Amino acid sequence: MKRSKSRRYHRTGLFADPEDQNPLTGVANLFDVAMVFSVALLVALVMSYQLPELLNPNEDITIVKNPGAQDMKIIIKEEGQPIEVLNMTDNIGGGTGEALGTAYKLADGRVIYVPESEEEAGGNETSG
Repeated sequence: MKRSKSRRYHRTGLFADPEDQNPLTGVANLFDVAMVFSVALLVALVMSYQLPELLNPNEDITIVKNPGAQDMKIIIKEEGQPIEVLNMTDNIGGGTGEALGTAYKLADGRVIYVPESEEEAGGNETSG
């Protein structure tokens, strides 16, 4: 009789550990693996575009997406500021202001900005 009690205790003792009874213990490990995989994928994506500056919080970066097209976007990342996305439209802005210089478009599509010097700016105001 003493022998049957020890067998019964031994059989139920196999499943007495709460970790063995919970079927969701493996799901937590799968979640951890998925998070590590997603971070590794994000880093690989940034490195494939050769933009490690996006991961450095001290770097300033400006990206022009689809330059010259209708759906052109300018993405600006400055230190300590949230990332700003500017969508370009065909609308023309208006208001008052002063001319700061001249922009020239070259034959290869580049635009060069030439600021006015202080003497020229002062001379234009007095002669006009």
